[in-house]
Amino acid sequence: MLRQYELVERVKAYAPDADEDLLNRAYVFSVKAHGSQLRASGDPYFSHPIEVAGILTDLQLDDKTIATAILHDTIEDTVATQDQIERLFGADVGRLVDGVTKLSRIETQTESQRQAENLRKFLLAMSNDIRVLLVKLADRLHNMRTLHHIGKEEKRRRIARETMDIYAPLAERIGMYGFMEEMQELAFRHLEPDASDMIAQRMARLRDTTGANVHRITGALESLLRAKGLEASVTGREKRPYSIWRKMQARQMSFEQLSDVMAFRVTVADVGECYRALGIVHGRWPTVPGRFKDFISTPKPNGYRSLHTSVLLGGEQARIEVQIRTRLMHEEAEYGLAAHWAYKQGADGAPAREAYPWIEDLLDVLQDAASPEELLENARLAMFQDQVFVFTPKGELYQLPRDATPVDFAYAVHSDLGDICVGAKVNGRVVPLRTRLVNGDQVEILKGKVKAPDPAWEAFVASAKARAAIRRHVRHKRREELQAMGSKLLDALAARLRVVLDDEIMGPALGRLKLHDRATLELAMAENRLSDDQVAEALVPGATARRPRSARAKAAAAISIEGLTPGVGFLLCDHCRPVPGDRIIGVRAPEGPISVHIMDCDDLADESGEWLDVKWGAETAGAAARISVVVHNQPGALASLAASIAAHNANIVGLALKHRDREFHTDIVDIEVESVAHLATILSALRQVKSVVSAERVRL
Repeated sequence: MLRQYELVERVKAYAPDADEDLLNRAYVFSVKAHGSQLRASGDPYFSHPIEVAGILTDLQLDDKTIATAILHDTIEDTVATQDQIERLFGADVGRLVDGVTKLSRIETQTESQRQAENLRKFLLAMSNDIRVLLVKLADRLHNMRTLHHIGKEEKRRRIARETMDIYAPLAERIGMYGFMEEMQELAFRHLEPDASDMIAQRMARLRDTTGANVHRITGALESLLRAKGLEASVTGREKRPYSIWRKMQARQMSFEQLSDVMAFRVTVADVGECYRALGIVHGRWPTVPGRFKDFISTPKPNGYRSLHTSVLLGGEQARIEVQIRTRLMHEEAEYGLAAHWAYKQGADGAPAREAYPWIEDLLDVLQDAASPEELLENARLAMFQDQVFVFTPKGELYQLPRDATPVDFAYAVHSDLGDICVGAKVNGRVVPLRTRLVNGDQVEILKGKVKAPDPAWEAFVASAKARAAIRRHVRHKRREELQAMGSKLLDALAARLRVVLDDEIMGPALGRLKLHDRATLELAMAENRLSDDQVAEALVPGATARRPRSARAKAAAAISIEGLTPGVGFLLCDHCRPVPGDRIIGVRAPEGPISVHIMDCDDLADESGEWLDVKWGAETAGAAARISVVVHNQPGALASLAASIAAHNANIVGLALKHRDREFHTDIVDIEVESVAHLATILSALRQVKSVVSAERVRL
């Protein structure tokens, strides 16, 4: 552990004007506050914040950040308060310490709720001052270095998984690759101990047999560059076990099949020399196709710059990776944002969201989460590491998760653009919205006039921002439509009771039901959380005793489903597939959409919810009907079937071959129709097609 004077000397070495008194007072306060507390290793607890501060001195951070690191656990783990920290050390340090401090543990919360709320609070604080993130990353790094002292394996794995999912990606997002790689490596040892040990043993054997090759290749690269008049520093290193394991998993390869477990870094004076060095290396050895990346001309969003290439060394019978960068690029690659932090020029921590737009996106994602579990899922997705780089038609670069689609791209550009997206062009060609984007794609979004993201998009989007926006729309739409249904249910009930729903009636009724307003009551009725009898009794005490029981199908007046979105406000039964014009009935299940069935649907026997009298509205959108068509097994039969359907202004949304024999085949076709009459017209037309034997509406 660093002694007090050693820590102060470290800071003064790179910041002579640092507030020495602030650092000394913080050191003494932390030691006294933590007192006799011990860590799982048996060391005094105050050794942890001191070591975290020491890690941050390696990054040459300012005195307030170092003081924050020293004090970061005092509010959570001692009797110290935030007011006390602010009074003794100033408002800035108090704000930073509060940002790093976890929320108090509330016994009524689940573990996922505590974890989600801690993450939300931390990210909000980080968005206003990125130094909160720097302290938190150093805190997590030191905790990972000492994780092996924790006795419970389950707890070790939970902390390691959180580190892998949240904190290592955060370090990568601000370009701190040194922190990222060490956290990943330490987490990997606890999450996959057998794989970690296996790779470590293989690497040790490889080192014994090829260790001299690293020095030989390093020397060969330096000699080649020097002979061409270029002064460069060349270092070689083995790839880390986690990086090797991830590549083995992604490519389904064994360790022996990997040929680029060694990487070499060439460091030169300026950008021009980077490209000169690249030309020299490519001129000497053949390149591996598809392995060249230019992060100098198109830096990563976190600011990372470098040239990456892979070449084949004939004499060594090896494939190696070569990274070429300037000395400044190397420093930024190791320490990221901390390498050029604004306060070195005298400024305090500026809002991180201004320098890192992805933080603003992440906050949007977290604020849209409906539950702690969804919040954590979205955070992991938002910081997912494997990414692709795509461009707008104007040449702007966007970084998206691997397997991203044009929908993900639209939401990355702006939430409003995602909401009105109706199509996309990739590299000038119109493509389906579920198309997977690859590096270098140019994407143009085709816009509609109405904000209406399709709920089905959630099944194929890859980014947290897109998924959160779609879920938000579905939640809001569902609430709107259920509330509209609940309003009709309440009005119908009031009509049967012969009461007027004015303040004189509604006020006492809401009080008896312990609800805040009419909207909450309407939603509860639509979701079947309150029965008609309960509401009737609240509106007119004693009404249920006087009112005769009616058939459950007539428990409410007919409710129009006009304008409601299937799958949001109500669900059309998959078995009977009702379309406008069918005689239908609704079933109100507890806390779910109302399901709509044809009156004689077999599935009604299995429904346990309350039955509702529902009807199609005058302007209800069409629905998908299912038909079975038997056709002659001959060329063009399917084309004639499709042409007949298209001629009657209907769209095929599903097609499957059910049976096929020598003479005939049976196709199951789902078609969008406006009404029962429209469907009857289509069936009649199909029966006139020469290749069609029969066409009938079917149920599953």
